[in-house]
Parts: sequence; C-alpha cells; structure tokens
Amino acid sequence: MKDLSPSDLKTILHSKRANLYYLEYCRVMQKDGRVLYLTEAKDENQYFNIPIANTTVLLLGNGTSITQAAVRMLAQAGVLLGFAGGGGTPLYMGNEIEWLTPQSEYRPTEYIQRWMSFWFDDDKRLNVAKQFQAARIEYLQRVWSKDKELKQEGFILNDNNIEAALATFEQRTTSAKKSADLLLTEAQLTKVLYKFAANNTGTTNFSRQHQASAKKNTDKANDFLNHGNYLAYGLAATTLWVLGIPHGFAVMHGKTRRGALVFDIADLIKDAIVLPWAFICAKENATEQEFRQQILQKFTDHKALDFMFDQVKKVALQGKNEQEVAIL
Repeated sequence: MKDLSPSDLKTILHSKRANLYYLEYCRVMQKDGRVLYLTEAKDENQYFNIPIANTTVLLLGNGTSITQAAVRMLAQAGVLLGFAGGGGTPLYMGNEIEWLTPQSEYRPTEYIQRWMSFWFDDDKRLNVAKQFQAARIEYLQRVWSKDKELKQEGFILNDNNIEAALATFEQRTTSAKKSADLLLTEAQLTKVLYKFAANNTGTTNFSRQHQASAKKNTDKANDFLNHGNYLAYGLAATTLWVLGIPHGFAVMHGKTRRGALVFDIADLIKDAIVLPWAFICAKENATEQEFRQQILQKFTDHKALDFMFDQVKKVALQGKNEQEVAIL
C-alpha cells in the first residue's frame, strides 16, 4: 500500500470531517500505513480501521493504549487526541481532560494575530463574549425549531418559561458590564433549561453534578451531560487548533484556566444539542454508546463544527477591513 504524505491526510477540511471516535479496551496502532485499533475477542483478535483523514477527534477511554507510530500518523492527519475516563467523562483529577494537539511549524497566524488585537482590551473582549452568547441562543433557536425529533419530545421555543428566560438572557447579556455578569446570566438560563428538560422527560429530583461519580447508581442524565459536553469540548479544541488560537485566550471563562477558550466555544452548541438529548436518552434508558451515536449524529445534522468555525473566524476577523484601511 502506498504511504500517504502529511499533506494528503489533511485534504478534508476539519469543519467537514465526519468522524469523532471514543474507544475503550483496545490497542491503537499503525499497520501498513493505516491507523487501526485491536480488540481482543474470545477466540481471535479483531482489527478495525480508523479513517484518520476524515476524523477530527480520537478519545481514548479505559483500558486503551496507543503506539508512537500511531500518534505520529494521527498528528500528520491533524487529529486531536484525548485521554478520558469511562464513557468519555474526565479522568485527570475528575475535572479536566488532557487534549494532545498535533504539532507543526506551520500553523496559521492570521487568526491568533487578529484575536490578540482585541484580547488585551477588556471592553472589546467583553463585546466578543456577548457576541458568542448571542450566537449561542441563535443556534439553540435554529436547532430546536428545525429538529423534528426534539419537537416530538416537547422541546419547543414557544413555551412561556423558555420565551421569558431567553428574553431575560438577552436583556442581561446586553447590559452586562463584566464577564462575571455573563457567567451569572448563563447559569440562570441553563438552570431554566435543565428544569424544562427534566419536566419534559419526567426526570424527578434532578441536580446537576459536573464531576463523574464513582457510584453505580448515579443518574444517567448527569452522566450523559458530562459525556456529551466532553464531545463538544473535542470539537471546540479542534476548531481552535485548526485556526491556530491557543486555548488560554478565553473571552468569558476564567483567564486562569488554561483551556478556558475551549469552554467558551463548546458553549455555542451545548444547550442546543447536548442538554436535551442527555435527558431524552436518559428517559429511554439508552446505553452510553447509543447516547454517543445520537449526539454525534446530531452534531453532523446541525453542522455543529461548521458553526463553531464560522463564529470563531467571524469574531477573529471582524474589523479587519477597517484596520487595513487605517493602515493605508
């Protein structure tokens, strides 16, 4: 088999790539110019191919190992590599996943240079955070009004509580004076959405738990929310890596959190897709694999990765023409 060059492996734009993988109890390796994962069956070992040129994120869970040769090929293809606990929920200290981004001397510079042109200005950074919050609501409205399955489950926009919450969110976001105000407004909206989703699905006594629990009787809604959020973090990390923007230059989440910009970008799609389907799948007693397949399908259906790219590029390049005119 002819070996592929690194340039060949990057021909599919990341925003158009279809695959995000989560693997457990297997060994990832390179064989004959391909990246495979090996599972140990009772009678024989089985190999499965990973189409790395069409993959954005590879997430390795419990019982996995990976060879150096496989990592090299994943890096050449621009695939982000992450290690997590069971079901995609965090492993390290129970609160953060470690993303391994491919390294290259030739990362794009335009977006980070434009990003830095506003990042050190508090007012401009706050304005960008407000733009992301507005885009977040725009995406939620688009998905919930378009997705027939969500409508069948009762996730509709003309609910009185939802309409009131969105109106309050818009007003408080517009009048916010600092990022802490935005975070408080976000928390208040999310609380309303949790209550709405719980009522829709008949989930009683729901209380949000962000950290993975070691208890076997932990509720599935929380497990699925954690799992789905980390899939969204993978897409957000991919977006930022492709555009060459470091994860530390957040606009809303704490500037002391190294990966805070990943959280900012992931928030663009979490409420629209992850939140409702976590409750729906919990109601249906779905397995983690079934939930993961559902979320990834919805990411594809509603072009979540495209939306992330569009919003980050729009923010990074805004004012570009004005700056160039001023220089001239």
